[in-house]
Amino acid sequence: MIILIFLLAAAVVVGAAIYLNQFGDVISKKSSLSGAVVGTFLIAGATSLPELTTSLTAVYIDNPDIAVGNMLGSNVFNLLILAVVDLLYRKRRLFQKINTKANVPSALIGLLFLIILIVSLLIPGTISLFGVGIEMIVIVLLYVLSMKYISSDDGEQEEVPTKDYSLRTAVIGFIVAALIVFVSGSILSISGDRLAEATGMNASFVGSFLIAASTSLPELVTVLAAFKLANYNMAIGSILGSNLFNIQLLVLTDVLYRDAPILSAVGSSHIYTAILGVVMTLVIVYLLLRPSVIRNQWRYAAPSLVMALLYIVASYILF
Repeated sequence: MIILIFLLAAAVVVGAAIYLNQFGDVISKKSSLSGAVVGTFLIAGATSLPELTTSLTAVYIDNPDIAVGNMLGSNVFNLLILAVVDLLYRKRRLFQKINTKANVPSALIGLLFLIILIVSLLIPGTISLFGVGIEMIVIVLLYVLSMKYISSDDGEQEEVPTKDYSLRTAVIGFIVAALIVFVSGSILSISGDRLAEATGMNASFVGSFLIAASTSLPELVTVLAAFKLANYNMAIGSILGSNLFNIQLLVLTDVLYRDAPILSAVGSSHIYTAILGVVMTLVIVYLLLRPSVIRNQWRYAAPSLVMALLYIVASYILF
């Protein structure tokens, strides 16, 4: 029964998050809030709301392993999405048709964030300030400082089309979808906690892989929509940007977890998820920087295949 509830909650999260993304896009285009910064924040918040509500509920039920695992696992799953799409559409040479300057900084900053988290997980007795790990404060400061170095492709790009809702309908729909995501995300976290207890599965595994995969499916839909239009910069940029945003949500999770700095309250298995994220991000950086003269499709797709295999092996080990 608990498995059925988990699967139903995951399905509702995905469906509601897709509509949340669509309504948010309409609002950013049709309201006085329109503009690159506000629009990006609105869409990023909409796409990441499942991760946020799930992790905050995990904090509320005092399961920090699911909270941290969900954020780290979502980032890893997002990179897996890129790898799988690149494999399936290897003839299109995804990473040979993008603006390197617009994407490498985001990948490198995400890599730096993961390294900071790994160091914090490895060092016992993390330093805290007002109950928040010092590493989280460093991450926020670096995020703010790095914003000016994250380039965006200023060229004309085709946008992913959305349904033509009225502004009033979009606002109401956004609020309703957000409430649905909040409730279903909470149920997903609670049922995941119960699933770990009932089956004896590691809570870190449940958070890092099962829940993380469920809450990251909206990103998959966004990437496929952008890829269908051959908007490859949007496909890659949305994933790398989502990963940076998720780490900031992890900071918020630490702020709201008042027992101790959250990284000091979780199991050591999260180190492996973070290391997996580092390795997969390094592969992404390599794909972004390597020469675009590879003609053989399987030689081109080999790094993405490596990423997919690494994810499967890590899932098996943690399980």
